[in-house]
Amino acid sequence: MAADRPISSESQKKLDTIVAKGLQYLEKNGQAPDGSFTAQAGPGLTALAVTGTLRSGKTVDDPVVAKGLKALEGFVKPDGGIYGNGRLRNYETCVAMLCFQEANADGRYNETLKKARDFVTRLQYGQGEVKQDDVWFGGVGYGGAGRPDLSNTGYLVEALIETGSEADDEAIQRALVFVSRCQNLESKYNDTQFAGKVNDGGFFYEIPREKIDPSTSPERYTENGGIRSYGSMTYAGLKSMIYAGLTKDDPRVKAASQWVADNYSVEQNPGMESAGLFYYYHTFAAGLGTAGLTEVTDADGKTHNWREELIDELAKRQNEDGSWSNENGRWFENDKNLATAFALMALSYCDADAAQPAGTPTE
Repeated sequence: MAADRPISSESQKKLDTIVAKGLQYLEKNGQAPDGSFTAQAGPGLTALAVTGTLRSGKTVDDPVVAKGLKALEGFVKPDGGIYGNGRLRNYETCVAMLCFQEANADGRYNETLKKARDFVTRLQYGQGEVKQDDVWFGGVGYGGAGRPDLSNTGYLVEALIETGSEADDEAIQRALVFVSRCQNLESKYNDTQFAGKVNDGGFFYEIPREKIDPSTSPERYTENGGIRSYGSMTYAGLKSMIYAGLTKDDPRVKAASQWVADNYSVEQNPGMESAGLFYYYHTFAAGLGTAGLTEVTDADGKTHNWREELIDELAKRQNEDGSWSNENGRWFENDKNLATAFALMALSYCDADAAQPAGTPTE
């Protein structure tokens, strides 16, 4: 392998093959005549599928992309949001922003993106009278109002960074406060009641405002009242911290990197097994790619080229028709369009010829 290439020529060939099959699936079987993908799920899935297609080398002139963008344009609202019924307005707007940004080389979506940026920023918990000592400060949820979560906050940070924000942007720094509180790490950045109960450096999905009863959900909670870390959220947290300007020397990044080493896997979503596996593949690749890491050394001292291992794993998991899907239907991943979109987005971080992602590398 050449020193300046993250994957071997053999892995590149395998990557090209499985990506081509995935793109063919979306074109032949995934896209509806109106350009949408799994329309009943709202515009978010169309945005993800078109983003995955664009990041896989297709252009705005490609028929799948052109039809998909037209379908997505139909969800642009007068308030600046890009959403369906409004229940998922932050999530849907953020993933639509990523899609339109990928297609914006000629500036066609400049105004749309400007209004969308203003819209999602207004949804962030931390506006107006909310004080920073509120544990939800800086976060955002699916619809904006109410309980925030790390997944939606991560999408917000990525959407803002990809569309032009710098790490020191006020909205990004507010989000960093919430992200830091979703980390199982006792530090000056996390003053919640859960900070030191697990203390393994990993991340979890949401911050309860009250004490929790561990017996209500052993999958999520530890016996001492802590919240279990798991893979997809840890990589989402790592990526968000890098976008917010933290370096590899920051104790939060060090702790997250240690969790990654201790729980490295391309076979399952650590802590959740097969649940949310393809979302995990996306956050795994995005987190490690944004952090500038080529290899991960695990708890046993074994060094992994994560890109090559991810390519191999997704090659094994690809269906005969070129799609991907999860037998575990939690979070809708049994939908082939969704799983295929996430797989293509993950694989875009593996391509030796792909552009570097936004954010600040840590090495």
